[in-house]
Amino acid sequence: MSMIHIEDLTKAFGDNVILEHINLDVEKGECVSIIGPSGCGKSTLLRCMNLLEVPTAGKIFINGREITAKDAPVDDIRRHMGMVYQSFNLFSHKTVLENVMMAPMALGGLSKQEAMALAMDCLDQVGMGERADFMPQALSGGQKQRAAIARCIAMKPELILFDEPTSALDPTMVDEVLAVIRRLVNQGMTCVIVTHEMNFAKNISSRVIYLDEKGICEMGSPSQIFGAPQREKTRAFVERIHTLRWSIRSRFFDIYELNRAAAMFCRKQLLEEKQIYRVQLALEELLCHLLLPNLPEDQLQAELVLSHSGKDGTLTITTEYAGGLVSREKAAENELSMTMLTAVCRELHWKENRILLQL
Repeated sequence: MSMIHIEDLTKAFGDNVILEHINLDVEKGECVSIIGPSGCGKSTLLRCMNLLEVPTAGKIFINGREITAKDAPVDDIRRHMGMVYQSFNLFSHKTVLENVMMAPMALGGLSKQEAMALAMDCLDQVGMGERADFMPQALSGGQKQRAAIARCIAMKPELILFDEPTSALDPTMVDEVLAVIRRLVNQGMTCVIVTHEMNFAKNISSRVIYLDEKGICEMGSPSQIFGAPQREKTRAFVERIHTLRWSIRSRFFDIYELNRAAAMFCRKQLLEEKQIYRVQLALEELLCHLLLPNLPEDQLQAELVLSHSGKDGTLTITTEYAGGLVSREKAAENELSMTMLTAVCRELHWKENRILLQL
């Protein structure tokens, strides 16, 4: 018997059909990641699983019990399911410990002492034991999300639904939350995760679902979805998540904005900070000191692509520019910048109106 069994699920808001004819089984102990473009219904599908969104049609079974039935004991079924949201939802007037204690006392019938002992154990599991007496406003975003996960596991769920648990976090805090989820998965917790952290989905999932056009476009192992997708839409999506594109139309373009975007892109690829620094240095030297100063004012057009290979980890910067030729020899007149660029690159190919760097 599947932990989750979905039959012909459809969800519409008025005339707007979000999901149509979804069929899915999630087995006990599986970690299933749901990916796809914004607005394709990922979170809606997740919320249908515990009836936070009521399906327009179709059936959903949790451990063999139909949660969509008219007379279903929804609250009782939900007690065996946990859910972690984007926005933490901690009570601001209660300490971290009190937040975790509330549900075991109110729904589980535990005494205050029993709930306190359980809450401390759960907080220790997510590395938050030392902050049990903190108020939520004194925590970082990552700490708030870890407290929310502790509150979830305090109810001893058989299944946890994660709705983009890192989307509201600063990139520097993402890893601490992903590490906690990874630990739960390694302990055998059944998880369904809506995520935009593609490398995390690739490394942790037993199956990945690519959602698009109101339904499941493709479903398979992480190696299939990310390494050999069968559908064109899946292939295009996977390519986009490994690519950052940037257009430059002025000599005075905002290099700091580009470097910020490049850093965010690299962190989503789970790259180390020293690699991010090398990318930013290469972008600054190439664009600000070698290329743009040598382009005529009326030909300041350049298209930049930063891509990351999931196969061998290679970072590639490709720049194509309009107008007259800027040769490598011409750029090399700036000896310091060229030396710095070649120092951070494994390969540099400069030909006609195209520059390719490999880091």
